[in-house]
Amino acid sequence: MHAQRALNPPGASERERLLVRRSWTKAERRVVVGGLVNRLVSAIEPIMCSIVFGTLTAGLVFFPLPPGATQTQGESAVILPPLFAVAASVFLAYAAALLAPALRALLHTFSPLYIVDGYLRYRGPDRQTETDSNGYVAVLNEERRTVSEWPSSGSIPLRDNLRPALIEFSYYGGIHRIDGRSTGVAPESLHGLGVRRG
Repeated sequence: MHAQRALNPPGASERERLLVRRSWTKAERRVVVGGLVNRLVSAIEPIMCSIVFGTLTAGLVFFPLPPGATQTQGESAVILPPLFAVAASVFLAYAAALLAPALRALLHTFSPLYIVDGYLRYRGPDRQTETDSNGYVAVLNEERRTVSEWPSSGSIPLRDNLRPALIEFSYYGGIHRIDGRSTGVAPESLHGLGVRRG
């Protein structure tokens, strides 16, 4: 189970300042770092390809041609170097796309986890619901005011339901624990932080 980013991220509201919070434990952060290392291993190949094509580009543009070459330096830099430069850029962009989610998740481990002794609310999809979502899951405080809400996904639409619960969550990731039971978020899962019903 995991969720997309919260629909209403934290502001400097009085409600947020009053929430109980805790820092991520070393074990929880270590799992996220492990996910980053796995992504880095996957990104090594495009990074190396980007370095190779970048080196070829620089070599064709800046290094002198061998004696007796039939072309001038300018003529030799017209066709291949732009192609190699594009290839280097594409591989670098692919590596960045692989690493960005894991880096973002790691940065969010330095923001607090919040603990609310309040309510867990499920509600069904509405007109703004995305096609892969089956509704919404929200954390409400003891006054039944929404603290944060996340889109959920799955094949069966959620039914409207409100129940008391002790909830641990992060705005970036979603609900980590409900009544002390893990929702599959860190450290058990690296695929997202929060609630999704599949």
